[in-house]
Amino acid sequence: MELSAADLALLAERLKSRRAEIAALAEQTRGDRAPVQLDQASVGRLSRMDAIQRQQMALEADRRRRQEIAAIDAALARIAAGEFGDCARCGEPIAPARLAVDPTTPFCVRCAG
Repeated sequence: MELSAADLALLAERLKSRRAEIAALAEQTRGDRAPVQLDQASVGRLSRMDAIQRQQMALEADRRRRQEIAAIDAALARIAAGEFGDCARCGEPIAPARLAVDPTTPFCVRCAG
């Protein structure tokens, strides 16, 4: 089943909206990823360890956000090129239900496994 132009436009808007949401979240959490100050005079050892752990968790969350943005950008590029909905590996159509769950997926179920 091929997606209509209206379906593709709606999907592209959904992807752009999600991308903007992720970018806004990344901006809001910028301070959480900043280097931790290791001033022993003002902060205890356990507090520094907690701060470093929070920083590392924020860095990992940011890495995942960047990964999701890259997947969204790739899906938008496939839409623009007219290749969206076809498996990048075998060329067969990706099931619409799969695209509804994850519109960024470039592979059909068979090739993803």
